[in-house]
Amino acid sequence: MATAREDIERLKQEILLNEGSSVREKFDRVIKLVTVLRSECPWDREQTPESLAHLLLEESYELVHAIDENDVTELKKELGDLFLHVVFQIVMAQESGRFDFPEVFDALCEKLISRHPHVFGEQTAADEQEVLKNWESLKLQEKGRRSLLDGVPRAMSELLRAYRVQKKVAGVGFDWESGEGVLDKLREEIEELRSARTKEEREAEFGDILFTIVNYSRFIGVNPEDSLRRSTNTFMKRFMKMEEMVGQSGRSWREHGAEELDELWERAKKEA
Repeated sequence: MATAREDIERLKQEILLNEGSSVREKFDRVIKLVTVLRSECPWDREQTPESLAHLLLEESYELVHAIDENDVTELKKELGDLFLHVVFQIVMAQESGRFDFPEVFDALCEKLISRHPHVFGEQTAADEQEVLKNWESLKLQEKGRRSLLDGVPRAMSELLRAYRVQKKVAGVGFDWESGEGVLDKLREEIEELRSARTKEEREAEFGDILFTIVNYSRFIGVNPEDSLRRSTNTFMKRFMKMEEMVGQSGRSWREHGAEELDELWERAKKEA
């Protein structure tokens, strides 16, 4: 009977040989690799599901960045990094006897089948909105949730979490009648911010403004997270172009007056 050490050495050789060419064989190679790392690498051995959670979020953001940049090479790498974290989490669960790979895949397929009765059952869905409405209704039934909002992840960015909350409550009819009503509310919230006196009041009113802006984004078909990310990326590119211009001038930032900086910004907007 082979010892645990012999098994690890065998896996290492199989990983290095990389003889398989099918998707299944490539997938098995990743699992073997993570298994060996959990055994042989001090850092990998010490990791837990909790310790890797923040890295999983970082990898997700890096993947989104590669998508935004339309960088195929980086996209391939970042998808691999994210996939590694998924495999790592399942391997750790397998080690502790909680669940294994087949259970994860079965759970995924069963969920997708049950959430698409218009594809695998007798129901019909005329459009995307009806699909989403059915999806939320089925989620409540499956998990026995007490609230429509129970499943909104706290780890989300607050902008995206507000968007998710608003979409969920709108799905049951708790919503504004039109975008104009939301804009009227936004004007009201801005005036309340103007009138705020304490830091606590300003913080509360500013939060209400952000929440209302997110609400309006739904009425114009815009995801606020995507919109803000693109605007931030655009600003960064333009500012970095300004940095080039300032560097080429041979003078420091402080030696440029406000009007001159405005002119550089306008040039950067055209060139970046």
